[in-house]
Amino acid sequence: MKAALFFIDEQTRQAFSGLNSGKAEEKELFRELKTAFDAIALDAFCGIQVPKRLTPKSYSHYGIDNLWKYNFHKSWRLMYTVAGDGENVIALIIEWLPHKEYERRFGY
Repeated sequence: MKAALFFIDEQTRQAFSGLNSGKAEEKELFRELKTAFDAIALDAFCGIQVPKRLTPKSYSHYGIDNLWKYNFHKSWRLMYTVAGDGENVIALIIEWLPHKEYERRFGY
């Protein structure tokens, strides 16, 4: 199901935009994120749904009721949530993080 993509907040949007003007590794991450965003825009449910009991408390202030993980680029994880009204689907990008940080955040 196609989705409109948005960032969960302005800080996340700016972090993404800043990658494109950073070092070579950051530019590569920017390109990989764009590819991931394109995949999610085509199918918002292409990621792996995270069980609600595993949703980190640090996400509670967003008031989300579902969390999705998209694995990409050298063990990086993209976290997002999906919302909609039955006709329109929105994917909200929460954050992207390397696998080690992901494991810490989720208590693995």
